[in-house]
Amino acid sequence: MKRILIVTGTLLFGSLFHGQVSSTENYIQSRTYLEPVTGSSTAAKQIQTVQYFDGLGRPKQVVNVKASPSGKDVVTHIEYDAFGRQTKDYLPVPQSSTGNGAIVPNPLGNASSIYGAEKIYSEKVLENSPLDRIQQQIQVGNDWTNKPVKFDYSANISGEVIKYTTTTIWENNATKSSIEYKGTYGANQLYKNTVTDEDGNKTIEFKNSRGQLLLVRKVLSATENTDTYYVYNEYNQLAWVIPPLLSKKKTWDLADQQALAYEYRYDGRSRLVEKKLPGKGWEHMVYDKADRLVFTQDELMRAQNKWLFSKYDLFGRVIMTGIVGGTSRSDMQNMIANNLIVENRNLQGFTKTGMSIQYTNNHFPYLETVLSVNYYDTYPFYSFNPTFPTSIQGEPVLTDNLSTSEGKSTKSFSVMSLVKNIENDNWTKSYTYYDTKGRVVGNHSINYLGGYTRTESKLDFTGVVQNTITKHKRANTDTEKVITEVFTYDLQNRLLKHTHKVDNNPEEILAQNAYNELSELQTKKVGGVNPTSPVQTIDYKYNIRGWMTKINDPSNLNGKLFGYEIKYNNPVLTTIAPAKYNGNIAEIDWKTFNDGILKRYAYHYDGLNRLLYGHYAEPLSTIPQTDHFGESMEYDLNGNITHLYRNAKNPNGQAMQIDNLSYTYSGNRLTKVTDATQSSYGYPGGGIPMGYDNNGNMTSHPDKGINSISYNFLNLPSEIKVNSGNSNAAITGYIYRADGVKVAKNYILGGTTKETQYLDGFQYDNSIASNVLASSSSLKFVPTSEGYFDFVKNKYIYNYTDHLGNVRLSYFNNGLSLEVLEENNYYPFGLKHQGYNILNGNPSYQYKYNGKELQETGMVAMDWRHYMPDIGRFGVMDPLTGVIPGWTPYRYAFNNPVYFRDPNGLFEKGPEYVSDWIKNTLTGAYKFDPEATGPDNTPQGYEYVGPTGAYTNANGNVVNLLANGEKEIQIQEVTIAGKKNNSGTLDYLNFFNDRAEDASDILASRRWQGGSFRIFRNRDVSLQGFAPLYRADNFGARGLTRSRYYNVSKVLKKGSMIASVTLGALEVGNGLADDYNDYQTKGQTNGKNTAVATGSVAGGIAGGIAGAEAGASVGAVIGVWFGGVGAGPGALIGGIIGGAIGSWGGSELGEAGVEKIYE
Repeated sequence: MKRILIVTGTLLFGSLFHGQVSSTENYIQSRTYLEPVTGSSTAAKQIQTVQYFDGLGRPKQVVNVKASPSGKDVVTHIEYDAFGRQTKDYLPVPQSSTGNGAIVPNPLGNASSIYGAEKIYSEKVLENSPLDRIQQQIQVGNDWTNKPVKFDYSANISGEVIKYTTTTIWENNATKSSIEYKGTYGANQLYKNTVTDEDGNKTIEFKNSRGQLLLVRKVLSATENTDTYYVYNEYNQLAWVIPPLLSKKKTWDLADQQALAYEYRYDGRSRLVEKKLPGKGWEHMVYDKADRLVFTQDELMRAQNKWLFSKYDLFGRVIMTGIVGGTSRSDMQNMIANNLIVENRNLQGFTKTGMSIQYTNNHFPYLETVLSVNYYDTYPFYSFNPTFPTSIQGEPVLTDNLSTSEGKSTKSFSVMSLVKNIENDNWTKSYTYYDTKGRVVGNHSINYLGGYTRTESKLDFTGVVQNTITKHKRANTDTEKVITEVFTYDLQNRLLKHTHKVDNNPEEILAQNAYNELSELQTKKVGGVNPTSPVQTIDYKYNIRGWMTKINDPSNLNGKLFGYEIKYNNPVLTTIAPAKYNGNIAEIDWKTFNDGILKRYAYHYDGLNRLLYGHYAEPLSTIPQTDHFGESMEYDLNGNITHLYRNAKNPNGQAMQIDNLSYTYSGNRLTKVTDATQSSYGYPGGGIPMGYDNNGNMTSHPDKGINSISYNFLNLPSEIKVNSGNSNAAITGYIYRADGVKVAKNYILGGTTKETQYLDGFQYDNSIASNVLASSSSLKFVPTSEGYFDFVKNKYIYNYTDHLGNVRLSYFNNGLSLEVLEENNYYPFGLKHQGYNILNGNPSYQYKYNGKELQETGMVAMDWRHYMPDIGRFGVMDPLTGVIPGWTPYRYAFNNPVYFRDPNGLFEKGPEYVSDWIKNTLTGAYKFDPEATGPDNTPQGYEYVGPTGAYTNANGNVVNLLANGEKEIQIQEVTIAGKKNNSGTLDYLNFFNDRAEDASDILASRRWQGGSFRIFRNRDVSLQGFAPLYRADNFGARGLTRSRYYNVSKVLKKGSMIASVTLGALEVGNGLADDYNDYQTKGQTNGKNTAVATGSVAGGIAGGIAGAEAGASVGAVIGVWFGGVGAGPGALIGGIIGGAIGSWGGSELGEAGVEKIYE
């Protein structure tokens, strides 16, 4: 047989063949150099992979050369069954030595030394038909051998699915569809696909012959389901979504409909122009001639006759956002229908809200407020401009001069932005600087007080940050603070050491990392100035699935201050907490140095993975199962908590019930909470009704003494009044930038004002008595990767955090010994335990649950909403309401706070140890990299993909890259009723057992250097990012973009360094691809290829994305207004545009949302 040799690399020369690849085998060898070379080099820092093929051209072995931390080869074995199908997928096996790329005759020979006696392959059982549909999927690990995921394919039975129809009329140039109950579908009219997870939880979806998803059914019990229906109008546009609490009624009155249903309306060009979310007033959208979103309005703004606007430049980039007066939607649409809303750069410009704006103002010039301004290509001329740096850390800076010898400039780049404070006319001015390769190397932000934060980064050959210097002043007259950070990596760019230095203080070693042979973080030495004398050494352990199981050992602290163990399938209290195999956590043990008592929570869940009971125990105590801090919940079908029971420890050391709460609702709105215990602990009780505005925001909570809450246009609280008229009356006022970033808080109590300022991570506060002149605020702290630096103590404070990012224990070296500053232990839904290990802590540092700041109201300030841990829900609707329409928009953590967290207040995320995906540009291999947190941290030769993504493998199957570092396979194309129907994974958050209907590959499940593989599990459902994948749709020959997600904010904003937001919209398909390619080639994109997607092109995403994170449930066209840097990522006017979902099975429905620009 003729042998074929293909060699790829960044540089190819004759000396490339120094490696010992096997010349008698077919192979592809690739090298990605991580440092500059002038020719091929075996000694240079590089990533090298050799892929071997059999005689049929199928991969049979992949060798990652010297890829393990000890420099050994890591080999992945690939095998096929008698029919040529890959029914087993093996974990990668680090070898005992390196063969420099040579094929390994026995690639599994070293497996036992790495994995022990565990089964190291996953496998699938396929049906005996040419379709090769998967029937069972069995994961790696001995304990999962008898716990498969099962798939069933059938048709509906008579009476199983309700049939809804619509009648559509035109009103105000928009569709208006009424919905009608038409009985049920007859037998065998719908496709029925069932997925049963490892723990027996079932999800069923029903589709019609067009591939439209009609129903998602989750089996709650033998007698009860939660059903979410999707109803389409005569134009195949999604018109209604009926969530479980409403669908149970089959028919309903207008009040129920307004409180619980989702309704969508479209114009004649299939653009979403009106939408009604449950419990919220109507939202309106207006587009220009190019289908770009120009005006948006919610119910509160409509009452004031105001609209949010965005203006564009000639390239479709958002250059300005703000507020303008206006009338009805139809009038506003008629006003701009035949116009392109474009403004041009103009040095004279105009002045509005205290700022000179260097653009024309030809369209609707009667602006009321300008909220943000974005500049591209060339830096504008302002008197407050800082001196332009000619170099940053010795590297020349890209200028806006097109006449340079190399012809390089900042043309097409975002160079500056202006963002106004919402509550006053102060502005933040931000500048972005690039190196000559177009990579962001610095930014300069002038804050609203006149001070600045300047960041300079030194990048290596591949773009990996080597060090950063941050310079900061609160006000321009203050003393400058300088922070220097240095990062050290190994030969595969794994982070080894991170140091931190404040001003002229000694350099502190924040972290020294050591990895096991699977590249999992094994130990981390934290703190200290001497590498051999860390403040603490933290140990980590993982199971065969790659799930973290221990932070230190709570059963034997051995000098550690904190130990933490997570148990999935190996709980102790099995009668309370059965073993879980689907990823749920069954038990958590922990112990702290303060009292040395081992504590335990045992968890029990329902069929929807909602937490029912958190049982507290102290297993080594005389009476171990006292349930001192137990918490249990009951829910309605939408996931609203209906009852909550909570215990605490009384003075005699016994368990006492402090909360027996009953919740009363109007739709999803919580109107009243009554406490049968009337205890003074826990929730204060009272049962007094709460108030809401027409945007669904809670405006009063009398039980807690909250008389009123006022909100800005982002639905962020601007003022909270407590105990008005009493001696202990308090007012909390907030100041935000127009991009939602909080910059100040004023808390007034008893004639004293405590002012807190949040300036690029530097936090100041100052208490001012009413009869005393204001004094300068005091710098309190700045966060670090391991805690924070306390400027008052002049000490580094270190935090132990759990898997959710909750701060559990803060400590520091006081010069003599380690001193514990604070200990926090939480009920499952986040309320802090009281009555033991009480320490004063740092009153200025109130970051605790989810790592977010505890407010004076007792709420936790997530980025976009305030969370109430005493009742386990938010008081404001989820800005991404509609992405998961089967869930209440006020939920927290999908009612599973043991696994999920929601620090942004936008959408749930998985544990903090989840990393992101990158792609080798030469080999196409996907790698799950714990250090890849954005494009700026992505090694040369790799593309940043994001926490999720997808690709098509060699067999033509779509492989989803999941946010927990695992992979899942989608089914191949099948034919239904003569039409293409590409059924894929369910879009309703795999964690709730939404699985793919079909699969043609199965991959192993294990994190490691080269990627973590797992089937049908999507933990960190953060709805971030996308990329195009084309299929033919049912509407004709159009290319249809299926939602393959890239992390938008990370792809397009390069962390927090890009200071602008592109508001407007992305074309479904090429626009997305072109914009992403712009980023890859230039280091930045401006969205010039974008245009709003329309409802007739199903399956796309619309909306401006630079500087924000766009999220969408798979398969529906999304129209959304992002509000730019200033005007309103929180406005979230976007929604489902609609219709049948053609090529991707027609199943995925969704809505876009925006996450905070600067996390």
